[in-house]
Amino acid sequence: MDQATSLRQRVQESSESSNARVIAVTSGKGGVGKTSLSVNLAMEMAKLGKKVVIFDADFGLANVEVMLGIRPTYNLLDLIHNNKTMPEIITKGPMGIGFISGGSGVSELASLDKNNIKLLISEMVKLDKMYDVVIIDTGAGITDSVMEFVMVSPEVLLVVTPEPTSITDAYSLLKVLRRKNEFNPLYKTINVVSNRVTNDSEGDEIFAKMNTVSSKFLNTKLEYLGSIPQDKNASMAIIEQKPVVSAYPNTPASKAICELASKLINTDQEEYKKKDGIAKVFFDFIKFKKRAK
Repeated sequence: MDQATSLRQRVQESSESSNARVIAVTSGKGGVGKTSLSVNLAMEMAKLGKKVVIFDADFGLANVEVMLGIRPTYNLLDLIHNNKTMPEIITKGPMGIGFISGGSGVSELASLDKNNIKLLISEMVKLDKMYDVVIIDTGAGITDSVMEFVMVSPEVLLVVTPEPTSITDAYSLLKVLRRKNEFNPLYKTINVVSNRVTNDSEGDEIFAKMNTVSSKFLNTKLEYLGSIPQDKNASMAIIEQKPVVSAYPNTPASKAICELASKLINTDQEEYKKKDGIAKVFFDFIKFKKRAK
């Protein structure tokens, strides 16, 4: 049995014994509130009884740690090169959520040797068993690493604002995704979140436009998770390096995020039990990276 077959078997065994749910949060451009949504959704899901960990895959900026006001001791590189285990590289955040810093480790995955790949996948199997939900906070835009994480994640949250550039860039991301040979819309859920809207109608309109062009020109149906209103308290929370749902729990943005988290948690769970966990996501991610190298 070769190394790849052995790893694939290990990943398969992991997915059969774990119900970890993987959600990639992404956007066509920066500055639309993607990381804020990742952190605040994690908090709200934790309130609803889920064990949640955020993986910061935006290795250039480390926005999750800034948002939480927490500096991690270790990152993904320490797991790969410095003999740290998965539990050791997880930083504890508010409400019991976990946080893993990708550091520059994400960019190095394509150059890992067989032993390091085996180590990484083995540790990701542990992560699958430790948490109910893994949120991947991708970088913004359509760089290779962003698109590869979006490609291999069973669920995607696409964050869009009313700005025309945000909408066109989000469509560009979908277009690039659709062109990939491995993309199969039947096995991927793409939820759109309209952020910083004036009212619900504006959010509905943004989604309607995106879904119309995506269905017509990309043959890809989108789902609408909902909208988050423009809220000065959300901006204040970012300055204070606190999640808005904990700093200002009764503000409109917090209430909207709470509703989005409830929708996600109450989605047909049987559907997601059939989907693979984070070990499979990383296995496929490395495979794509090495193929593109």
